[in-house]
Amino acid sequence: MTRANLTLDDVRRAVAAPRVGRAAQDRMSPRPRPGDIFPLRQGAPGKQAAVLILLYEHAGELYFFLTRRTENVATHKGQISLPGGGQEHGEQLEQTALREAREELDLNPAQIEILGEPLTPLYIPVSGYWVTAFIGYYGLGEPTPNAAADEVFEILPTRLADLLDDSVVAEEEWELRGYKVRVPFFNLHGYKVWGATAMILSEFKVLLAKSD
Repeated sequence: MTRANLTLDDVRRAVAAPRVGRAAQDRMSPRPRPGDIFPLRQGAPGKQAAVLILLYEHAGELYFFLTRRTENVATHKGQISLPGGGQEHGEQLEQTALREAREELDLNPAQIEILGEPLTPLYIPVSGYWVTAFIGYYGLGEPTPNAAADEVFEILPTRLADLLDDSVVAEEEWELRGYKVRVPFFNLHGYKVWGATAMILSEFKVLLAKSD
């Protein structure tokens, strides 16, 4: 499935639709996941985190930012991720996502519109976080992000329509934490976007496809 372009109206329809949850996330989940090898209790306790899929217009199309993490961060060193991080005391998760966009990309939260309700929270067994993804729109033209040097090694502007291009999806067998697993990933910018980031983007992809 491919889509030449996506509009903001397409996105608004997508985020207004019922969430498709774990079934959509699992399309890009490593198999087996730690939670499948070691079963987790329903509603497993965990810390809260939020990430932001920040949409903006470039050359008449919608893009969003992925980031390549530095080797200095505590977890997921060098991996491709969405801007985001752990919830601070007294914050709503939406505020967490916007604050992290400011801290990691130097973007003003007041210039970002949050579109609809967040995606389905995703539990990450390795780090013990529940991650909630928000969809945002930067409506003041194309933003000029500045990477936080201690957290972000590289900012990767990514064409939203590429998520709907099945040719960028691949799968390999890897060894993770001593187990052989099948790992699906999005091949974007020459990097393998996998794990929680891929699972979050997979749910967004399914919602976008349903809005078509």
